[in-house]
Amino acid sequence: CGGTADRCIRFWNTLTGQPMQCVDTGSQVCNLAWSKHSSELVSTHGYSQNQILVWKYPSLTQVAKLTGHSYRVLYLALSPDGEAIVTGAGDETLRFWNVFSKARSQKETRSVLSLYTGIR
Repeated sequence: CGGTADRCIRFWNTLTGQPMQCVDTGSQVCNLAWSKHSSELVSTHGYSQNQILVWKYPSLTQVAKLTGHSYRVLYLALSPDGEAIVTGAGDETLRFWNVFSKARSQKETRSVLSLYTGIR
């Protein structure tokens, strides 16, 4: 998947290279990260919303909207345990968010990425 200044998060079939799905987020897409524990995706945004969004995959329904930065959310990192993210923005702030609770996600379907948690 990928995102750009056109406000869309796009998904492609990696075998065929064909586009599969697109969702208009309403603002510039800066970063994307997958949950380690559930089928959710987090995106950070710039102009005009400066927010963080959590999406359910594959339906791409918005699960949460996080606000607090006053400028573009340029940086995104996932904590080692997979439960929290840290974001950095043009307003020179770092914010920590608990977005992927293991307790909540264990009730849900497991992430497609959970199959690839080890090094072979």
